[in-house]
Amino acid sequence: MASGIYLLIAGNAVAQTTTKDTLREVRVDAKRIPAYINPVTPVQTLTGKKLERLNSLSVGDAIRYFSGVQLKDYGGVGGLKTINVRSMGSHHTTVFYDGMMIGNVQNGQVDLSKFSLDNIAEISLYNGQKNNIFQPARAFSAGNVLFLQSKIPVFNEGETIHGKVSVKTGSSGLINPAILWQQKINKRITATVSTEWINANGRYKFHLIGPDYDSLLVRQNGNVNAFRAEAALNGVLRDSSTWNLKYYYYSSARGLPGATVAGHYTYGQHLKDQDMFAQGTWSKKISRKYSIMANVKYSNFYNVYTDPEYLNEAGFLQNRYLQQEVYASLANKYTFTPWWEASLSGDVIVNTLNANIQRFPYPSRYTGLVSLASRWHFKRFEMQGNLLATLVNESVKAYEGAGNKREYTPAISVAWQPLAHQNLWLRAFYKNIFRMPTFNDLYYTYIGNNNLRPEYVKHYDAGFTYTKAFRGSWQYLSIQADAYYIKATDKIVAVPAANLFGWSMMNLGQVIIKGTDVNINSAWMPIRDVMLNLALTYTYQDARDRTTGKNAFNYGAQIPYTPWHSGTFLAGIDWKALTLNYSFIYTGERYNQIGNNEDNYVQPWYTSDISASWSLQQGAYQYKLTGELNNLLNQQYDVIANFPMPGRNYRVTLSVHF
Repeated sequence: MASGIYLLIAGNAVAQTTTKDTLREVRVDAKRIPAYINPVTPVQTLTGKKLERLNSLSVGDAIRYFSGVQLKDYGGVGGLKTINVRSMGSHHTTVFYDGMMIGNVQNGQVDLSKFSLDNIAEISLYNGQKNNIFQPARAFSAGNVLFLQSKIPVFNEGETIHGKVSVKTGSSGLINPAILWQQKINKRITATVSTEWINANGRYKFHLIGPDYDSLLVRQNGNVNAFRAEAALNGVLRDSSTWNLKYYYYSSARGLPGATVAGHYTYGQHLKDQDMFAQGTWSKKISRKYSIMANVKYSNFYNVYTDPEYLNEAGFLQNRYLQQEVYASLANKYTFTPWWEASLSGDVIVNTLNANIQRFPYPSRYTGLVSLASRWHFKRFEMQGNLLATLVNESVKAYEGAGNKREYTPAISVAWQPLAHQNLWLRAFYKNIFRMPTFNDLYYTYIGNNNLRPEYVKHYDAGFTYTKAFRGSWQYLSIQADAYYIKATDKIVAVPAANLFGWSMMNLGQVIIKGTDVNINSAWMPIRDVMLNLALTYTYQDARDRTTGKNAFNYGAQIPYTPWHSGTFLAGIDWKALTLNYSFIYTGERYNQIGNNEDNYVQPWYTSDISASWSLQQGAYQYKLTGELNNLLNQQYDVIANFPMPGRNYRVTLSVHF
């Protein structure tokens, strides 16, 4: 973005002279390239105005615009949303919120619809791992990492309070008020409180199409009633060490609309969630060379699944689950020279799962993670490597458990700038990944299999980033592209059954994934006060079952829900207080089962969304009105087969910042 720096230079005073010499004002233009461009690690980031531009209600909606991502979306405001990156599966993408992982040992998947954008400052998706060796060992354990950073208060001189009050309304009976409050307690401590309520009936029209019929129906049982509350304290001690405390609470009751199959499109299943976690971080630079960071966290996830269609002795099925996690981490970093640093991190995780169902094993899992990492960085070259030790001890109170595991997995990455005066970086990484099956994979009453094998993945990546700032109306251009090769052995594949709560699990002996991700960003100022922002992503993926031997029933088949081609396009225009946005998402043809036949074929789909916002500043208050029209062309499509998505729908948001 163009920014002006104005310099006023006064002439030198000369003895016994009263004449003044004043030079003309000089304007120096400098174009700012977005800070999220990382030359070393493939990363995609949404922050600031770019995050505000998206027609998104939750984090799950926003990440649709990342390349290499398949969002599993079951439709509507209350629909579950999970992320699958590079066809590795949802379990290979860990979600970190304010520096600590959100664990889910029950099913290994994080529902991203639970995280509102109202208190999110930045969303970053790293392939491989973050380019930072000073982090918990858990951050080295996944194939991909999604980092969510909440808003941290920043106060100017004389300010003590920041706030935002907003309300959204729209299709499907949506009502969504939210409050964000930031308080400067003293010069060393700040506090943040964020709350919101979401209520919607979830009803929208869809077409049910068959061989000899095309019926227009209304989606039922998609209602949601959810409440979220967060509180955080951030501080700096007298010894310059930093600390923060965070409490998160989420409660929801939602219907599970189910799959529209065999003429069945009305369901009565419901899910209640009550999620809570409390976490704390302390970090200190002990000396010029040595730093230490400690993390602790307690999580408590309680949910109740009700199925009135499944009759039993109690009248109907009602399963209750209580998942608890205790987590502690200690990370150390030592800087040997200006170009060499190393870290040692150790994590301890204790997971338990209780339920009220018969024949339940009541599993407990004790996990130890130790990471040794090192980083060598020069002006035009960087290399980073780490070795992660994973030690898992598992026990059950009844029946047979999955046993204990010991694994050692390395990773290495390099980056090189071949030309000193061009911001072009070449990069590559290799990462070995080990994943234990989840408790549901192993022990769930109807689908669990304690003989399910762990999953092993080898991830290779090579790519480049190029950024350039320009003089004149064209502001900047950034390009990053990566080609990758992934070999997954004993890949665990989850395929939804007739309702959202039940899944069928299976091991594929081997899966080979080949793909390419491309991201292009640019900005253009055609005339004064008008800024055009453009972003384009493209993904190609060939992810095939390469299982041989007696289980090679589908050798060469594309794995479920992996399109060969997908992409997004974003365009935004800023003119004074008015902002206009357009977004386009395309997902190509794919299959919903392992068998690549006509019955399992899923049509390509695309959507176009538009929005406009207008803001008004009056003193210390800023008023903003936003209108959104999503799925502009009223496309009828399914992200997951037989789970129809909403057609044309709208949202209106009024917010006041102070």
